[in-house]
Amino acid sequence: MFRITLPDGSVREVAPGTTPADVAAAIGPGLAKAALAARIDGEVRDIMRAFEGDTQLALITAKDEAEALELVRHDFAHVLAEAVQTLFPGTQITFGPATDDGFYYDFAPRDRPFTEEDLPAIEAKMREIIARDSPFVREVWSRQQLIDRWTAEGETFKAEWAAELPEGEELTVYKQGAWLDMCRGPHLASTGKLDPAAFKLTRVSGAYWRGDQKNAMLSRIYGTGWLNKKQLDAHLHRLEEAGKRDHRKLGAEMDLFHLQQEAHGSVFWHPHGYTIWRELEAYMRRAIDGADYAEVKTPQVMDARQWEQSGHWGKYRENMFVIPDEIPNTEDEGPLVSDAAEWMALKPMNCPAHVLIFKQGIKSYRDLPLRIYENGCCHRNEPHGALHGLMRVRQFTQDDAHIFCREDQIVDEVRAFCQLADRIYTDFGFRYAIKLALRPEKRFGSDAVWDQAEAELRDAVAKAGFATEQYGWEELPGEGAFYAPKLEWHLTDAIGRTWQVGTIQSDRVLPERLDASYVGEDGERHRPIMLHRAIFGSYERFIGILIEHYAGKLPAWLAPVQAVVATIVSDVDDYAREVAATLKAAGLRVETDLRNEKINYKVREHSLAKVPNLLVVGKREAEEATVALRVLGGQGQQMLSLDAAVARLVQEARAPDMQ
Repeated sequence: MFRITLPDGSVREVAPGTTPADVAAAIGPGLAKAALAARIDGEVRDIMRAFEGDTQLALITAKDEAEALELVRHDFAHVLAEAVQTLFPGTQITFGPATDDGFYYDFAPRDRPFTEEDLPAIEAKMREIIARDSPFVREVWSRQQLIDRWTAEGETFKAEWAAELPEGEELTVYKQGAWLDMCRGPHLASTGKLDPAAFKLTRVSGAYWRGDQKNAMLSRIYGTGWLNKKQLDAHLHRLEEAGKRDHRKLGAEMDLFHLQQEAHGSVFWHPHGYTIWRELEAYMRRAIDGADYAEVKTPQVMDARQWEQSGHWGKYRENMFVIPDEIPNTEDEGPLVSDAAEWMALKPMNCPAHVLIFKQGIKSYRDLPLRIYENGCCHRNEPHGALHGLMRVRQFTQDDAHIFCREDQIVDEVRAFCQLADRIYTDFGFRYAIKLALRPEKRFGSDAVWDQAEAELRDAVAKAGFATEQYGWEELPGEGAFYAPKLEWHLTDAIGRTWQVGTIQSDRVLPERLDASYVGEDGERHRPIMLHRAIFGSYERFIGILIEHYAGKLPAWLAPVQAVVATIVSDVDDYAREVAATLKAAGLRVETDLRNEKINYKVREHSLAKVPNLLVVGKREAEEATVALRVLGGQGQQMLSLDAAVARLVQEARAPDMQ
């Protein structure tokens, strides 16, 4: 008999061959119906897979949303693949994982690439498969069995993958009726456990086999999948809202920026867009000046030997722009082609350059902490397909800073940064969560060094009062940088999406590799700790997030044009110019609209451009020295004296840190 220990500490003895589904049924019919999978000694497994010994068991239901969603999305992917192969015989399958909001599957069609016109028929066939309620059956196969099966069925992609699997490893397939795929699982008990109204196929795109452009082009079908129709409808509504808020669409409507092939991955900022940038830059400078940072500027191009010494050449060079653009074929930690080779690289990050500034002159323990800040322009060779408007670019500017400090100063410095980040994100109207990204598998430094660095970040967040459920505190194993653990700030926008922006990292590796030191109180040389930190992350991406968060209706202090003075009749053009001049003298960004157009047309046009205030003037306003104020998103208009309008708009246009 096996001893099965439940989360409440109770123990049940069961015979070999018993499954978690049997235990759920023994507890009660409600749990039997609700249970989707099982957590066996911490590992998620099929609910129909028999126990193999004494076990800690927790049953997974829809209340365990993250795990439940991953399960159903994986199942939807298998159902999609069967539907496609049923409708389009001769189609080869490749891979079909779950994603953050759904699933996709890559196919090699026999005749033609799939199009979005194919999706309704595929959806209908998927619902038939779900209604069939076929059990997901797990089987263990040998590597040769897999190769023989895929070769016999003409599945060349699967056969290639199977041939690379290690000998002796337990290899599994999952069947649903006659259809099968090799898969690690787990899955639900049957296709009928899926809600046929809780998925939708969304789009089709091309994708290279194994992500390599040298390989065959496949057809990728995307879908979104949920536990129930209510969740699906909520997701589709979010997508609709996201479409309305798309920063690329609003950027064009508001004349903020554009992107084009001649500088792929870089942004052409228009005057209105660069006004937003300048306001953010000025805001951040006030913040860092108040926090005792010293601003610097460092070169764009540095000798590759510097990047080799820092470790970036070995760990990151595929993402670097190298001059010349032929990268030497060396091992990760090997030397460059020769010491005489003139390899240069555009900087992908600012940290090594800041170490070089720190190393100029002798630093004493009394000089620390030294906080160095830069609006640093960086370049990263992001894949073409990964580029996305302002959100992911190849040239970007970070609000980057590095704090060089002593061991005894780390916790206080991180705590101060947490408080600074809190004030800034609050000023912009964001809620956020703080997460601690822990050591990755590929890293520099000993376990002892990582233990200490991770403990310091935990301690600092706790002392700052942010390591709580209110701030979404969470630890993320394996997601730190190769040189340091990091705290991450994840913002939540107006429609519930999250964006990872700010970070602070506690680094002992780079000061060692680049030989940074200070003279301690004992007269000996010591290594400083290097805290890497940013709050916006990058100006480009943060502006994109702001545009979408506010749906283009930026707070008055950030709006490129804070007010437009529009005339009803041309007879009052001079008064309109006088109003605009008065507003400009008060420090506001103002334009006039003196065109011979109807006022309703002007109102619509400036509303589309998201101008926060429209001051309408006609003969009556000119005679009485008043304006009719229309606020973006408001109803009607308000009559104000010119002096009152100026006072009101000036107050509204003050940055939050200056009020």
